Amino acid sequence: MLKRVLGALAGLVLAGCAQAEAQARPPVWTVRDGDSEMLIFGSVHVLRPGLDWRPEALDAALAKADDLWFELPIDPASEARVSHLAATMGRLPEGQSLTGLLSPQGGKRLEAAAERLGVSMAVLDGLEPWFAEVVLASAEFIRAGADANSGVEKSIAATAPASAERRAFETPEEQIAIFDSTPLPQQIASLEETLRELKSNPDAYDELVGHWLAGDLKALDEDVLDPLRKAAPGLYARLVTDRNERWITELKTRMDGSGSTVVVVGVGHLIGEAGLPARLRALGYSVEGP
Repeated sequence: MLKRVLGALAGLVLAGCAQAEAQARPPVWTVRDGDSEMLIFGSVHVLRPGLDWRPEALDAALAKADDLWFELPIDPASEARVSHLAATMGRLPEGQSLTGLLSPQGGKRLEAAAERLGVSMAVLDGLEPWFAEVVLASAEFIRAGADANSGVEKSIAATAPASAERRAFETPEEQIAIFDSTPLPQQIASLEETLRELKSNPDAYDELVGHWLAGDLKALDEDVLDPLRKAAPGLYARLVTDRNERWITELKTRMDGSGSTVVVVGVGHLIGEAGLPARLRALGYSVEGP
């Protein structure tokens, strides 16, 4: 799930992005009707410092935006609330262990990943599968020198005009509940896939961020969405399609008003027929972009 987390909830850049992509920019979509304009940008939430990724169209839209939408509020209080909820809700009941839930091979991969990333196996073994994935992802990001302060949301939130009203699609409670209430077999399937990925493809992050910078939506679908659709379709529905369905209602309401809006969500929410741009096209709005 690390790649899927990268596209939907977290992200990472390693040092080896191809030189040919140094001036590439991720894609943007512009949605219009008679009196509204909305720019939609797909984010990677955690990035290595120094990456040049901001499209000119994004900065131009931010300069005139009446409102700016993120998945979650981008502020210290929300970060602290997410951390508290995860630490409280992401623990297995007394007497259960994560190793006991995994396949024998998955248990071995978990131990190997914990050793490589410097994560306490004793801590991991007491976590629900979804939270163990988050912990492993965070350790991988730290190992690679990436951090949330350099990610898309924090960069945009820090530089957007104060006059743009900050809005959010979800609360910390709602987002953590998406993970925590996922049926356990789906959580296990996703974690097993992540552990295989950690072992078999050490260049996964370079590849993903290169696709993001190049705007290669087909490759992003193959990297970000398709593995989760196959490994844990129920979790895919909860993380992607169900949330898109809720968010499109908010976007339609905003387009029914007037003014300029910027929307920044994980890039996995913008891909394919179930993505937000395609859904807005289907509703009859003018949508410029890939």
